[in-house]
Amino acid sequence: MKLLTAITVLLMLGGCGTMSSQDPLPTVSYVDIPRFMGDWYVIANIPTFVEKGANNAIETYAWNAKEDRIDVSFRFNAKTPSGPLKKYPQKAWIYDKKTNAEWRVQPWWPLKFSYLVVDLAPDYSYTVIGVPSRNYLWIMARKPHLDEAVYSGLINKVKSMGYDTSKIQKVPQVWGAN
Repeated sequence: MKLLTAITVLLMLGGCGTMSSQDPLPTVSYVDIPRFMGDWYVIANIPTFVEKGANNAIETYAWNAKEDRIDVSFRFNAKTPSGPLKKYPQKAWIYDKKTNAEWRVQPWWPLKFSYLVVDLAPDYSYTVIGVPSRNYLWIMARKPHLDEAVYSGLINKVKSMGYDTSKIQKVPQVWGAN
């Protein structure tokens, strides 16, 4: 229990908060929530402690009308593409209902952090998620692989937003290995 408390405090102080000396991260102008729901393959990230060594990472979003929230399922193979399957259910609430581009995500109670949709393909084939501190980032796509030119463009874009791109790691997507 002490470890969980320590981790929660570190996350809140170290990266998930909204205090930053940089300009606020811009979000996309609008997210069509029904269109955004479904599976997203994590192509690259600045990982949290949970995601280090993740392979075949997928984030799945499902609208929960009864609770007026998004149910999130994050799953991956640990350490290798055929490693043990890890699953982390989460909850998310739309914070900015005008744009639907700012959420609050709760990986576990009482921790909630800002989740910002900072880029989104017009056809919803890829997205980039950021946090105000710029300590974490997720580049995701509807397929396990993203065109290298698109990926490079996204890296340049997040660099212009103030992200340290040297911290971004590609997430192995090796299907058929498990």
